[in-house]
Amino acid sequence: MVLISDLESAYNDQQDSFKSREKGIERVLSNKPGLTGFIDIISGIRRCGKITYMSQLAALTKGDFSFFTFEDSRVFSFDVDDFPKLLQIIGSNKSTYFFDEIQNIKGWEVFIRSLHDQGKKIFITGSTASLLSLESGTILTGRHLLFGLFPFSYKEFLNFFKSEPSFATLQLYLEKGGFPEYLKYNTLEILQQLFRDILYRDIAVRYGVRNVKTLIDIALYLISNAGKEYTLNRLKNNFKLGSTNSVSEYVSWFEDSYLIFSVPQFSWSAKSMLVNPKKVYTIDTGFARANSLSYTNDYGGLLENAVFLAFKRNCLTINYFKGKNECDFVVFKSKQIEGVYQVCTDLNADNKNREIGGLTEAMEFFNLGDGTILTLNQEDNFNISGKEIKVVPVWKWVLI
Repeated sequence: MVLISDLESAYNDQQDSFKSREKGIERVLSNKPGLTGFIDIISGIRRCGKITYMSQLAALTKGDFSFFTFEDSRVFSFDVDDFPKLLQIIGSNKSTYFFDEIQNIKGWEVFIRSLHDQGKKIFITGSTASLLSLESGTILTGRHLLFGLFPFSYKEFLNFFKSEPSFATLQLYLEKGGFPEYLKYNTLEILQQLFRDILYRDIAVRYGVRNVKTLIDIALYLISNAGKEYTLNRLKNNFKLGSTNSVSEYVSWFEDSYLIFSVPQFSWSAKSMLVNPKKVYTIDTGFARANSLSYTNDYGGLLENAVFLAFKRNCLTINYFKGKNECDFVVFKSKQIEGVYQVCTDLNADNKNREIGGLTEAMEFFNLGDGTILTLNQEDNFNISGKEIKVVPVWKWVLI
C-alpha cells in the first residue's frame, strides 16, 4: 500500500515529464494501435522506446489524457487496493489513459476492465511477452489487442540519423543496433546495464533464481550464437545442470523478457517441431555485440539476426528448413508460405553450392518457383532448372 501523498507526487511529476518528453522519430508498427475501442497492449524489451511511443500516441489523442508508470520507485509498494486512490488523483474525466508496466501489480486487470466498461480508451505497455496471464486473458477476453514494439528497424535507424540506405549504413546498423538511448549517447554501458537489469531484476529476482552465474552464462551463450541450433539437452550438458527442466525455465524466461527468440525446424508434424533442435536469435545486433565478444567481426551472424528481426516485426511465422541441406528461413503469412530465404555476407566459390543447394531444396519441397539469397552488398540473378534465385543486398531488400 502506498500513501496518497506519495502517489499524488509521483503522478504529478510523471505527467509533467510525459508531456514534455521528446517525441523522437515516428515508429513503424505492422499494425497501428489506437484506431479502435479496444484496450491496446504494447509489449517489448526494456528501453526500446515504449513510453516515447505512447507520447506519440498521446499527441494524437482527442481530449484529455493521463499517464502513469508503475516503475517509479515512490510507488513500489503499490498494490491492487491502491487503484481507487490513483483514480481519485487522476480523475475519471479523462478520455484516454496510458499505463506503463502495470503488470507489476497483481490484479490490475479488474481495474482496467472497469475503466474500459466506462468507455475509456486505454493503452498499456510492459516489458514481458506474457503481459497477459491466463487469468488476465480471461478477464479481458474480446477487449484487448496485442502489439509488439522492437528497437529501431533499419528504416527507423536511417530516419534517426537522417541517412540514406547504403552498404555503409547497413554495416553501421548491424554494429550499433536500434536501441534509441544507445544511439543517442553511444555508450556501451547502456546496453551492458540493460543486460544486467533484465537478468537480475526481470528474471533472477522475479523467479528466485539461486544459480545466477549459470543463468547469465546461458544467456550470454545464446545471444552469442545467433542463427545456430540449440537443444535443451545440449545446454544442460554444457552447463552441467541436473535436468532439462531448469534449462527449459531459463529459456522461457529469456524469451518472455524479449532477450532471445527460438525458431523451430519446419515439419508437418507438430511433435517433431517441438523435439527438433531450434535456432536462436536475439533482440538486437548492437545489444549482442555489446554483451559478447563473439560478434567482433562476424557480420554473417549479425546479418542473419537482422533479417530474422525484419520478419518478426512484420508478425510473420518463421521456421528454418533442414533436409540434405539447410535453408535459413521459411516464412509464412496467415498460414500461407510467403517465401524461402538464405542469408550470407556474400556468395563465393567456397559457399555457393551450399547456399544455393539449401535454397533450391527448400523451393522444391514447398513447390516454389523462386527464392531469395540476402547478402551484405551483392546483387545477382540465377535461373536453375526453371527456378529463379534472386540475390539481393539486405539494405535494399529490407526497405521493400
